[in-house]
Order: sequence, then C-alpha cells, then structure tokens
Amino acid sequence: MELIPSSGGAFEISVNGKKIYSKWETDQFPDHKEVINQLESIKNYGS
Repeated sequence: MELIPSSGGAFEISVNGKKIYSKWETDQFPDHKEVINQLESIKNYGS
C-alpha cells in the first residue's frame, strides 16, 4: 500500500494500479462501506 500526497482536494483509491474510487469524478468522499465492498470484490475475484 502506498499513500501519495496531493493537493487541491484530490482523493483517489487504487488497488494494484486499478482506480476503484475518485473524488474528482464523484465530487464527494466515498462511504466506507462502498470502499470495503470494492475491496472485497477485488479480493474474491483474485481467489
């Protein structure tokens, strides 16, 4: 995992180079359940 500092309100979540969430695109922060669901989907897909 890597945290990449930014400025201007950027907030994006990427897993293995694949973007799973972007505040730039949605103009809002994600609900934590949304992020957890995305991560579980990636984990289950890779199993």
